[in-house]
Amino acid sequence: MSKIKAVIFDLDGTLTNTLNAIAHFGNLALTAYGLPPIATEDYKYHVGDGRDKLIHRMLTVTDSDNEEMYQKVGAVYDENYEKDFLYDTDAYDGIRELIAELKTRGIKIAVCTNKPDNVAHFVVETIFGKGTFDIISGVKKGGATKPDPKAALQIADAFGLEPRECLFMGDTNVDIRTAVNADMNSVGVLWGFRDEAELKEAGAEHIIKKPSEILDILGGTQ
Repeated sequence: MSKIKAVIFDLDGTLTNTLNAIAHFGNLALTAYGLPPIATEDYKYHVGDGRDKLIHRMLTVTDSDNEEMYQKVGAVYDENYEKDFLYDTDAYDGIRELIAELKTRGIKIAVCTNKPDNVAHFVVETIFGKGTFDIISGVKKGGATKPDPKAALQIADAFGLEPRECLFMGDTNVDIRTAVNADMNSVGVLWGFRDEAELKEAGAEHIIKKPSEILDILGGTQ
């Protein structure tokens, strides 16, 4: 049995509730070019694979996914989002308490997200405070995105840990597949954007309904 020494969190849908923000900025970009808005709940199934795929999926829904519209809509999305990264965004209930308890127990904590790296740092440090997380890892230009395990494995390496000493926690199949690909313990969360069936199908070893349940898992994984 390997003792868990680090918890790696996804960001959107795991640490922070950003669904309303993503829908807001997505629909602003679509309507700027006369395209119909997408229901907020539907955005749950368009996010998770990074900004580029989000834009393509938005355009696919509106039957307008071509390179010209991708560039135009993407530019408006970026312009508006970059003006207000924290629009309607905050931590989920219980997350701050979980983070405090993990730090008390001496467990390393990190963020591994498909958000752009600069955005990830700004959002995490503003909401949770600078220095709260030991590592914040977003996507740098041209870099790999989850479920590629590269970033997760780099975090483990930076901590000096083996993959099975790390627990990867997220709300979509992308996060669970990242954990599987990295040979890390995987935890699917049900307060985010996807359902239990998706998380189980992706191979989640644990499913939790609230953040504090992570504490029951620590030390009982291998």
